[in-house]
Amino acid sequence: MREVIFDTETTGLDPKTGDRMVEIGCVEMIGRVETGRTFHAYYNPERDMPPAAEAVHGLSREFLSGKPLFNDTFADLIEFLGEAPLVAHNAGFDFGFLNAELERIGQAPVSLDRMVDTVAIARKKHPGAKLSLDALCSRYGVDRSHRVKHGALLDAELLAQVYVELRGGRQIGLELTADIGAQDAAPKQSQSPKPGVNPDRPRRTPRPHAASPAELARHAEFVAGIKDAAWVR
Repeated sequence: MREVIFDTETTGLDPKTGDRMVEIGCVEMIGRVETGRTFHAYYNPERDMPPAAEAVHGLSREFLSGKPLFNDTFADLIEFLGEAPLVAHNAGFDFGFLNAELERIGQAPVSLDRMVDTVAIARKKHPGAKLSLDALCSRYGVDRSHRVKHGALLDAELLAQVYVELRGGRQIGLELTADIGAQDAAPKQSQSPKPGVNPDRPRRTPRPHAASPAELARHAEFVAGIKDAAWVR
Protein backbone atom coordinates (compact mmCIF):
# COMPACT_ATOMS: atom_id res chain seq x y z
CA MET A 1 0.00 0.00 0.00
CA ARG A 2 1.27 3.46 -0.91
CA GLU A 3 1.30 6.08 1.86
CA VAL A 4 2.65 9.63 1.98
CA ILE A 5 4.15 10.99 5.19
CA PHE A 6 4.18 14.78 5.24
CA ASP A 7 4.86 17.83 7.37
CA THR A 8 4.31 21.56 6.98
CA GLU A 9 5.85 24.77 8.30
CA THR A 10 3.70 27.87 8.69
CA THR A 11 3.64 31.50 9.76
CA GLY A 12 1.56 30.65 12.83
CA LEU A 13 -1.04 28.38 14.32
CA ASP A 14 -4.35 29.23 12.66
CA PRO A 15 -5.06 29.59 8.92
CA LYS A 16 -8.43 31.14 9.76
CA THR A 17 -6.68 34.22 11.11
CA GLY A 18 -4.42 34.69 8.10
CA ASP A 19 -1.54 32.35 8.82
CA ARG A 20 -0.08 30.65 5.76
CA MET A 21 1.78 27.49 4.85
CA VAL A 22 5.37 28.29 3.82
CA GLU A 23 6.91 24.84 3.42
CA ILE A 24 5.81 21.26 2.82
CA GLY A 25 7.83 18.05 2.76
CA CYS A 26 6.54 14.62 1.70
CA VAL A 27 8.02 11.12 1.82
CA GLU A 28 6.61 8.23 -0.20
CA MET A 29 6.31 4.80 1.42
CA ILE A 30 5.09 1.56 -0.11
CA GLY A 31 4.45 -1.32 2.24
CA ARG A 32 5.83 0.84 5.08
CA VAL A 33 9.20 1.06 3.29
CA GLU A 34 10.57 4.36 1.99
CA THR A 35 10.93 4.34 -1.78
CA GLY A 36 13.34 7.28 -1.97
CA ARG A 37 10.78 9.52 -3.67
CA THR A 38 10.15 12.82 -1.91
CA PHE A 39 8.48 16.15 -2.56
CA HIS A 40 9.66 19.42 -1.06
CA ALA A 41 8.63 23.02 -1.69
CA TYR A 42 8.79 26.50 -0.16
CA TYR A 43 6.04 29.05 -0.73
CA ASN A 44 5.90 32.82 -0.60
CA PRO A 45 3.21 33.59 2.01
CA GLU A 46 2.79 37.19 0.80
CA ARG A 47 2.93 38.43 4.38
CA ASP A 48 5.37 38.96 7.25
CA MET A 49 6.96 36.17 9.28
CA PRO A 50 6.32 36.50 13.04
CA PRO A 51 9.56 36.20 15.05
CA ALA A 52 8.13 33.32 17.12
CA ALA A 53 7.48 31.27 13.98
CA GLU A 54 10.85 32.12 12.44
CA ALA A 55 12.56 30.96 15.64
CA VAL A 56 11.00 27.51 15.14
CA HIS A 57 11.81 26.87 11.46
CA GLY A 58 14.31 29.60 10.55
CA LEU A 59 12.43 30.73 7.43
CA SER A 60 12.56 34.51 7.07
CA ARG A 61 10.35 36.78 5.04
CA GLU A 62 13.36 37.71 2.92
CA PHE A 63 14.13 34.07 2.13
CA LEU A 64 10.55 33.24 1.22
CA SER A 65 9.95 36.37 -0.84
CA GLY A 66 11.79 34.79 -3.77
CA LYS A 67 9.83 31.53 -3.65
CA PRO A 68 6.81 30.71 -5.84
CA LEU A 69 3.24 31.26 -4.73
CA PHE A 70 1.29 28.15 -3.75
CA ASN A 71 -0.99 28.74 -6.72
CA ASP A 72 1.95 28.52 -9.10
CA THR A 73 3.11 24.99 -8.22
CA PHE A 74 0.27 23.29 -6.33
CA ALA A 75 -0.38 20.88 -9.22
CA ASP A 76 3.00 19.19 -8.63
CA LEU A 77 2.10 18.65 -4.99
CA ILE A 78 -1.32 17.22 -5.77
CA GLU A 79 0.20 14.86 -8.33
CA PHE A 80 2.70 13.57 -5.76
CA LEU A 81 0.03 13.07 -3.10
CA GLY A 82 -2.16 11.11 -5.49
CA GLU A 83 -4.91 9.19 -3.69
CA ALA A 84 -2.69 7.79 -0.94
CA PRO A 85 -3.43 8.01 2.78
CA LEU A 86 -1.62 11.03 4.23
CA VAL A 87 0.29 10.53 7.48
CA ALA A 88 1.22 13.49 9.69
CA HIS A 89 2.04 14.21 13.31
CA ASN A 90 -0.91 16.09 14.81
CA ALA A 91 -2.41 15.70 11.36
CA GLY A 92 -5.35 18.03 11.91
CA PHE A 93 -2.94 20.97 11.99
CA ASP A 94 -1.22 20.06 8.70
CA PHE A 95 -4.47 19.16 6.95
CA GLY A 96 -5.94 22.47 8.10
CA PHE A 97 -3.18 24.50 6.48
CA LEU A 98 -2.99 22.38 3.32
CA ASN A 99 -6.73 22.62 2.74
CA ALA A 100 -6.78 26.33 3.54
CA GLU A 101 -4.24 26.92 0.78
CA LEU A 102 -6.24 24.79 -1.66
CA GLU A 103 -9.51 26.53 -0.83
CA ARG A 104 -7.84 29.94 -1.16
CA ILE A 105 -7.14 29.24 -4.84
CA GLY A 106 -10.49 27.58 -5.51
CA GLN A 107 -9.33 23.96 -5.42
CA ALA A 108 -11.09 21.07 -3.71
CA PRO A 109 -9.74 20.26 -0.24
CA VAL A 110 -8.08 16.93 0.55
CA SER A 111 -10.58 14.56 2.14
CA LEU A 112 -10.13 14.05 5.87
CA ASP A 113 -10.86 10.37 5.26
CA ARG A 114 -7.27 10.12 4.05
CA MET A 115 -5.84 11.50 7.30
CA VAL A 116 -3.64 9.29 9.50
CA ASP A 117 -2.59 11.00 12.73
CA THR A 118 0.52 9.58 14.39
CA VAL A 119 -0.25 11.47 17.60
CA ALA A 120 -3.52 9.52 17.92
CA ILE A 121 -1.71 6.24 17.20
CA ALA A 122 1.00 7.03 19.76
CA ARG A 123 -1.55 8.04 22.39
CA LYS A 124 -3.20 4.62 22.16
CA LYS A 125 0.10 2.77 22.17
CA HIS A 126 1.81 4.83 24.89
CA PRO A 127 -0.90 6.36 27.10
CA GLY A 128 0.43 9.04 29.42
CA ALA A 129 3.79 9.31 27.63
CA LYS A 130 5.19 12.35 25.84
CA LEU A 131 3.95 12.36 22.26
CA SER A 132 6.10 14.99 20.54
CA LEU A 133 8.10 13.90 17.50
CA ASP A 134 11.31 14.42 19.49
CA ALA A 135 10.02 12.22 22.32
CA LEU A 136 9.00 9.43 19.94
CA CYS A 137 12.34 9.59 18.14
CA SER A 138 14.04 9.09 21.51
CA ARG A 139 11.72 6.23 22.42
CA TYR A 140 12.39 4.36 19.17
CA GLY A 141 16.05 5.25 18.76
CA VAL A 142 15.56 7.39 15.64
CA ASP A 143 18.62 9.60 15.12
CA ARG A 144 17.69 13.28 15.04
CA SER A 145 21.13 14.71 15.87
CA HIS A 146 21.17 16.63 12.57
CA ARG A 147 17.90 18.40 13.39
CA VAL A 148 18.76 21.92 14.56
CA LYS A 149 15.47 23.58 13.58
CA HIS A 150 12.17 22.27 12.30
CA GLY A 151 12.15 21.56 8.58
CA ALA A 152 9.22 20.04 6.71
CA LEU A 153 11.13 17.43 4.71
CA LEU A 154 13.48 16.50 7.56
CA ASP A 155 10.57 16.12 9.98
CA ALA A 156 8.67 14.01 7.43
CA GLU A 157 11.70 11.73 7.08
CA LEU A 158 11.96 11.34 10.86
CA LEU A 159 8.24 10.74 11.13
CA ALA A 160 8.41 8.03 8.46
CA GLN A 161 10.80 6.06 10.69
CA VAL A 162 8.67 6.66 13.78
CA TYR A 163 5.51 5.66 11.90
CA VAL A 164 7.00 2.28 11.00
CA GLU A 165 7.78 1.67 14.68
CA LEU A 166 4.31 2.76 15.77
CA ARG A 167 2.85 0.24 13.36
CA GLY A 168 4.94 -2.57 14.83
CA GLY A 169 8.35 -2.19 13.22
CA ARG A 170 9.66 -3.87 10.12
CA GLN A 171 9.07 -7.36 11.59
CA ILE A 172 12.39 -8.63 10.27
CA GLY A 173 12.33 -11.57 12.67
CA LEU A 174 8.94 -12.69 11.44
CA GLU A 175 10.10 -12.50 7.83
CA LEU A 176 13.04 -14.76 8.65
CA THR A 177 10.72 -17.15 10.47
CA ALA A 178 8.47 -17.27 7.44
CA ASP A 179 11.44 -18.03 5.19
CA ILE A 180 12.58 -20.82 7.51
CA GLY A 181 9.07 -22.22 7.64
CA ALA A 182 8.94 -22.25 3.86
CA GLN A 183 12.22 -24.13 3.74
CA ASP A 184 10.96 -26.66 6.29
CA ALA A 185 7.80 -27.16 4.27
CA ALA A 186 9.76 -27.84 1.08
CA PRO A 187 10.19 -31.48 0.07
CA LYS A 188 13.35 -32.99 1.51
CA GLN A 189 15.93 -34.01 -1.04
CA SER A 190 17.60 -37.37 -0.63
CA GLN A 191 21.12 -36.96 0.65
CA SER A 192 24.14 -38.97 -0.43
CA PRO A 193 25.79 -41.04 2.32
CA LYS A 194 28.90 -39.62 3.93
CA PRO A 195 32.21 -40.81 2.53
CA GLY A 196 33.32 -44.11 4.12
CA VAL A 197 29.81 -45.11 5.25
CA ASN A 198 28.35 -48.27 3.79
CA PRO A 199 24.59 -47.79 3.45
CA ASP A 200 24.10 -51.58 3.15
CA ARG A 201 25.82 -52.34 6.47
CA PRO A 202 23.37 -53.99 8.92
CA ARG A 203 22.45 -51.80 11.87
CA ARG A 204 22.95 -53.15 15.42
CA THR A 205 19.98 -53.21 17.77
CA PRO A 206 20.35 -50.32 20.26
CA ARG A 207 21.72 -51.45 23.64
CA PRO A 208 19.30 -51.05 26.59
CA HIS A 209 20.31 -48.11 28.76
CA ALA A 210 19.11 -49.64 32.05
CA ALA A 211 21.61 -51.56 34.22
CA SER A 212 21.13 -55.33 34.50
CA PRO A 213 20.46 -57.00 37.92
CA ALA A 214 24.05 -58.32 37.96
CA GLU A 215 25.41 -54.80 37.32
CA LEU A 216 23.27 -53.34 40.07
CA ALA A 217 24.48 -56.00 42.52
CA ARG A 218 28.15 -55.34 41.73
CA HIS A 219 27.57 -51.58 42.16
CA ALA A 220 25.95 -52.11 45.57
CA GLU A 221 28.87 -54.28 46.66
CA PHE A 222 31.35 -51.63 45.54
CA VAL A 223 29.55 -48.82 47.35
CA ALA A 224 29.33 -50.88 50.56
CA GLY A 225 33.12 -51.28 50.55
CA ILE A 226 33.75 -47.51 50.65
CA LYS A 227 34.80 -46.43 54.14
CA ASP A 228 33.50 -43.19 55.66
CA ALA A 229 31.39 -42.35 52.58
CA ALA A 230 30.23 -38.75 52.49
CA TRP A 231 26.66 -39.63 51.59
CA VAL A 232 26.13 -41.70 54.77
CA ARG A 233 27.53 -39.20 57.32
